[in-house]
Parts: sequence; structure tokens; C-alpha cells
Amino acid sequence: MNKSTFKEKIIPFSEFLHNEAIGGVILLVVTILAIIFSNLPTAKIFSDIWRFEIHINLNGLSFGFSLLHAINDGLMVLFFFVVGLEIKRELLVGELSSLKKALLPMIGAVGGMIIPAIIYLIFNSGGKGKDGWAIPVATDIAFVVGILVLLKNSIPSSLRIFLTALAIVDDIGAVVIIAVFYTASISLPALMVAFLFIFFLILSNVLGVKKLSVYIFLGVGLWFAFLQSGIHTTIAGVILAFTIPSKSKLDHSSFLKSTKRLVVEIGSSMLPSTKKEKAEERLAIIQALGKNCRDALTPLQRFEINLHPWVTFFIIPVFAFANAGVSIGNNIGEFLFDPVCLGIVFGLFLGKQLGIFLFAYLAIRLKFSESPLDTSTKQLYGASVLAGIGFTMSLFIAGLSFSQDAALLDTARIGILIASIISGGAGYFLLHNRSQ
Repeated sequence: MNKSTFKEKIIPFSEFLHNEAIGGVILLVVTILAIIFSNLPTAKIFSDIWRFEIHINLNGLSFGFSLLHAINDGLMVLFFFVVGLEIKRELLVGELSSLKKALLPMIGAVGGMIIPAIIYLIFNSGGKGKDGWAIPVATDIAFVVGILVLLKNSIPSSLRIFLTALAIVDDIGAVVIIAVFYTASISLPALMVAFLFIFFLILSNVLGVKKLSVYIFLGVGLWFAFLQSGIHTTIAGVILAFTIPSKSKLDHSSFLKSTKRLVVEIGSSMLPSTKKEKAEERLAIIQALGKNCRDALTPLQRFEINLHPWVTFFIIPVFAFANAGVSIGNNIGEFLFDPVCLGIVFGLFLGKQLGIFLFAYLAIRLKFSESPLDTSTKQLYGASVLAGIGFTMSLFIAGLSFSQDAALLDTARIGILIASIISGGAGYFLLHNRSQ
């Protein structure tokens, strides 16, 4: 295979794996499929699949859970783990690494959480849906980044950075809300075991342990301890992410020095007079080069690179397929005018844009922060509207809020879908239109 052919075959696939827009399309497709399957004559079969019970017996320790439970409390831990890795990266070297960079998205995100929650409670305060107040506070980073990719030639890069950073801060807020408000009861013995695992994770980081297998082993233990403690297991994913080392085994200068030496050695081994004689030596040098590249990456980067495609193209779509399905039937009118649905729709679409835009605009006007470079006020407003897409995180919080009430959960799902579609469409139109 010649060099150009190799490049043509590899680069498009690599771009596909890291293209959030493709991930958004997949998410949209599986959501539509979930709704279709939930409204077919065979809808009960589709629903029963997620209730299928899995039983495990380990040396006398027996426990069981449904397939839906396995997805929401198992697979989604990896989603929150990657979210935690992204948050840590942004705090260390990204848009949240300094107060000046972080202040505007932080202020905007706070407004984008407070106002939607207030609007939701206006509709549901004292009602049966009051526990769902946190549903409209979250922004779905996958869908938002996907739409930003589609708008990459229409908006300044500073606005994309602002909205991405805001979504990251939003995720931090959602994680805190889940930890504080969606923990029913706590088992202190299990929590003590969890703290023990956290201690060993921090100790591994401090001692400079770079083997991913160590963190995987301790992370599984931490997840199981949280599972038994009563605190939602997704918090274990975020805590684990913050203990992952952000320093590489091989520093920059050592990597360059070692790699240059190996390149010279492999060049010598490729001379016509030594090609056959030095085949094994050549292989050893290539392996050393590969090890150099691995050692130059931090454990945080290695986890993120390896898990990001799985989260984007498998875990989130599976979660959406299992959680987005809702039987509409002839009761669409009842859904639309239910206080839970109205609170979510107005909270996500109206509350998000008001909270983010007003808080960010006031921060700029009062000189607390600076406006994103080359970004107009109208573009800032369009970005605030786009942040009303609350799909993945909102569905997750809805499942926690109404786990014991299927009717309310269906109503919440309808509200989330409607609000996300309106916010995504309106945000795209405003940002694309304003660029013309």
C-alpha cells in the first residue's frame, strides 16, 4: 500500500471517531428508533427487554439488577468518568484553567442552572412533579458540540470555546446536584470502604503510578462501594477521573531526546548492507518508539483517547435507546399540558437562554469579564438558546427524579424531547442566520 492510499484510508476513519457531529446524528437516530419502538404494537416487548433481570453470584454474594439498571448505573459510570476527565483537563490546561478564562462561562452556567430550576418550580412547586426541578438545569454537551461543528464556518472560535466551557461547568453543576439531592439513604460502612478506595487512588497518584490497570482495579472497587453505599454510582466515575495522573511518564525533553536517538538507530538499521542482519534490532527499536509515544501521553490522556469513542458511539446511544422511548398514544394533549412537561419545556428553552444570556451579558457590562473575541451580542444570545438542549443529562436526572412513577417519567421525556428540539433548531437558526 503506497503512502497516499494509506493516508486516504486512515485519516477519514480517525476523524469519524472524534467527530461529535456524527455522534450527535447517531444519538438522534437511536432516539427516534426508541420512540418508534415504544409506539408499535410490540411496544411491550421493547419495554420488557429493559426490565430483564440479571443475577450474579460471587462466592455467596448474590445480587440482581435489570438491564436498564445495568446501563444507567453501570455503563453511564464510564460516561461520567469521561466527563470527569474532560473537566479535569479543562481545569488544568483548558478554558477553565484560569479565573479570567473561566469567569464568563462559569457565570453564564450558574444563571443557566438557577433560572430553569425556578421556572420549573413555578409550574410544579408543591405538586407531584416537584422532585424533577433539576431536569432542566443541564446542557447536553454531545448535541451542543455536534451543532457547533456544523456551525464551525459561521461563528467565531471564541464562541465555540465559550459554549463548550459553559457545558463543562454545567456538567459540574449536574454532578453536584446528583450527589447532593439524589441520594436517598447512605450506608456508612459502604461509604467508609469507598473512602478507602479513594485514599488508595490518591496515594497511587502521589506515588507516580502510571499503570492504567491499577486505576481500573481500584476504580471498579470504588464503583462497587458506591453501589452499596446509596450514593449514585456515577459520582464514583467523576471522583475516579480526578485521581487519574495528569503527568506523563516521559517528560517532553526526554521524549524528544530518546526519540531522536531511536530514529537515528532505525535509520542505520535500514541501510542496504544491514537490512537482513538487523531485522530483529529494527523491530526492537520500533517497539521502543511505540513505548516512547505511550509514555509521553499522560494516563488522563490515554484514558480519554481510549474511552471517548466508546462513550460517543456506544454508551450514550445505548443509554438514549433505553431511556428515550415513550408511549405517546392518544394522550399527547395530556402530556403537553402537564405541569411537569411545561416546566421542563419552559425551563430548558426559556430558562436556559434567559439565565445564560442575562448573567453573561451583565458580567460583560459590569466589567467582571470580557465578551468572547469577535462575538456579537446577538451571537451570544444564539449560543444561550442552543444551550437549552438538555437531552442526555436531563433524561438521566429525570430517571432519578421519577424512578417510582412511570407516568411522570414519560411526561418528563416528552418535555425533554420537545425542549431539546426547539432549542437546537432555534439556536442553529439564530447562529447560522446571524452569520450571513
